Amino acid sequence: MSKDEYLITDVPLKALTVFAMPMILGSFFQQVYNMADSIIVGQFVGSSALAAVGACAALTNVFICVALGAGVGAGVLVSRYFGARDYSKMKTIVSTSLISFLILSILLGLFGFCFSHPMMSLLQTPADILDEAVLYLRVYFVGFPFLFMYNILSTMFTSIGESKIPLGLLIFSSVLNIIMDLWMVAGLGLGVFGAALATLIAQGISAVFSFVIFFYRMRQYKSPFHWFDGQELHYMLRIAIPSVLQQSTVSIGMMIVQAVVNPFGTQALAGYSATMRVENVFSLIFVSIGNAVSPYVSQNLGAQKIGRIKKGYHAALVLDLCFAVLAFIIIETLHTQISSLFLGKDGTAFAYQVSGDYMRWLGYFFIFMGIKMATDGVLRGLGIMRPFLIANMVNLAIRLSVALIFAPRFGIAFVWLAVPAGWLANFLISYAALRKSWPDDRIAASCNGCMDSAETKK
Repeated sequence: MSKDEYLITDVPLKALTVFAMPMILGSFFQQVYNMADSIIVGQFVGSSALAAVGACAALTNVFICVALGAGVGAGVLVSRYFGARDYSKMKTIVSTSLISFLILSILLGLFGFCFSHPMMSLLQTPADILDEAVLYLRVYFVGFPFLFMYNILSTMFTSIGESKIPLGLLIFSSVLNIIMDLWMVAGLGLGVFGAALATLIAQGISAVFSFVIFFYRMRQYKSPFHWFDGQELHYMLRIAIPSVLQQSTVSIGMMIVQAVVNPFGTQALAGYSATMRVENVFSLIFVSIGNAVSPYVSQNLGAQKIGRIKKGYHAALVLDLCFAVLAFIIIETLHTQISSLFLGKDGTAFAYQVSGDYMRWLGYFFIFMGIKMATDGVLRGLGIMRPFLIANMVNLAIRLSVALIFAPRFGIAFVWLAVPAGWLANFLISYAALRKSWPDDRIAASCNGCMDSAETKK
């Protein structure tokens, strides 16, 4: 057995931990990467500039989620072919997805650049920060193809069981982004524009390095392949489109929630933006565990080692519990200090109150997110996308309805009070679907048969 095949050979808890930890650390550095702009702008420019950067976050997340969802479709197939040792099909999927999604990223970047001002106006961005928010957003979209391709390549690395290389690249990119932020914002005084430019440069360099390393990694699998295959693209899109719809729709929902927050004023937005960054840090830990579960399941399904799938799911729940307890302890003891990282001395008492109330409430419920992400990860790995999509839509509907109906009437706290209920509902629906769909040998054979039939139709 190759050392790359540890997901289908090692003890499930050990294999998943070894695989997931670099992804968790990578998520942390990804958030450091994302938060650098907010922290440095908040400290050296002011809370209004922080609000301007934060106002863009919900919108940029929509476009990022398109990249992440697109990567899911390719990643599931790459993992399955890798587990089956069909390297020819694996390389064909890799090439097809990179070409297709590069074109898509360029088109999305052009769209975002041209319509930045109308989109931010539609979100009721406060007038005093609108111009700065639009400027930040336009620079961001110039670098969007780099960000898009980096996320796709990271998914490719993890799909073949390689999670350490994306971690190394993220650490490098995060450090570079922080250095560039400090130089351009604090040193050159470029404000919001400098923060956006620093991110663009770091993203570009990271994407180029990712491509070069992955290209040389693929050369070790000596198999003929097609640069582009329409049939494989079709099969990939059957998995990717529901994931894109799910992830982007949830982000659109969060964007609508932010539109509810915006009328409460710049300081409320600053406090909300600060905690959203913190929520993303801890959320991505659980997202990473769920993302680790998907290639684990796909590889074992491809290798027809069905008994390992349920064991891997239970191992993921153990990891989720450990990190949920850690998140609670950190937030309970350090929530004020964490808020001050973003808000600085310019933050008002109201901004700190919004940030602290939101943060402490979520600290009790991260385990709900953890079990939902692990369950969704199994469904993705099995290629079962419809209940996964439905569950996440219900999650979104709960969060949106409470925020839209109650927050304008009873206060900003209703923006986040329903979040745990949404996470719990998501898990219950996904788990009900999973119990009906636990794989057996028949399902494994049918999954491999689907891929084989796609090949014979060419």
